[in-house]
Amino acid sequence: MLIPERQRFTTTQGITLSYLEWTPLSKNYSATAIQGQDIQEQDIQEQSHLPQKQPLLLLHGMADHAGVWAEVGETLSDRYHIIAPDLRGHGESDKPKTGYGFAEAIADISALMDAKGWTSAHILGHSWTGKMIAVWAKQAPERFRSLLLVDPAFINSLPRWTKITFPIFYKLLPFLKMLGPFDSRAAAEAQARQLKQYEAWTPLQQQVFEAAVEEKANGQWGSKFTIDAREPMFDDVMRVPGFTETIEIPTLLVQPTGGINKTEAQLKPYRKHLTNLDVCTLETSHWPFLTATDAFNQALSSFLDQQPSPQS
Repeated sequence: MLIPERQRFTTTQGITLSYLEWTPLSKNYSATAIQGQDIQEQDIQEQSHLPQKQPLLLLHGMADHAGVWAEVGETLSDRYHIIAPDLRGHGESDKPKTGYGFAEAIADISALMDAKGWTSAHILGHSWTGKMIAVWAKQAPERFRSLLLVDPAFINSLPRWTKITFPIFYKLLPFLKMLGPFDSRAAAEAQARQLKQYEAWTPLQQQVFEAAVEEKANGQWGSKFTIDAREPMFDDVMRVPGFTETIEIPTLLVQPTGGINKTEAQLKPYRKHLTNLDVCTLETSHWPFLTATDAFNQALSSFLDQQPSPQS
């Protein structure tokens, strides 16, 4: 099993992203250990003869963080070089006052790929980022070896009048209830245990919760997700259509029965615009990687393993 390392990267715009990386070295040698010559030269040479792993980029949804992909990383890191960033405004990454649209997020992730030397990758997006990468795939299809959509949020554009309902959305969407404030960590946990993504309170779910909240300067507790990002992110979900033209990239759509895309009518845009589409329906919530980990990882693994490498 490979243990992910916490890394940091600063874009040309001065935004520092924190990300998890499951190192491509199969024996889990860290970059620090290699630089410090704490391992044998023979071991490093052995690793250089291993086949290069294909890159896999995992993007979390609104108000989540890179840690939600822990089980995915553990399952697939023997075959894939995996990076999972905290998007700007989330987790351990920078939280500027502005710049939370699709364009800024795409620029951040594209710069991170460039820094890793990745011209293309298998790219997964959940919820908000599921729609974001559909937009990105239209703009730069050469970046995608495959498109992995996990219950994307509102894939079409929405009428402008819906913006007046944003305050209602903020109150009704369960995951935004974790914004707080809470008087104590125990109160935050009590709220989390009522939400679908945490309801079984598995070790993974508890780990994700612990990494999602923090004590604020005033002694209260709340999410690491900044409220400054909330409305701009919703605004792009509303006004930017995910699909406007045909996309030929091999695509997996994970459709949880308890998620956003529940009906056949909601699947029509995917079937219309994605010419190379597989649909996997899972009996679980909007967060299948937290609530149906084995089934989700199996679906993801099966799809990815069927994709040819660029050299083949």
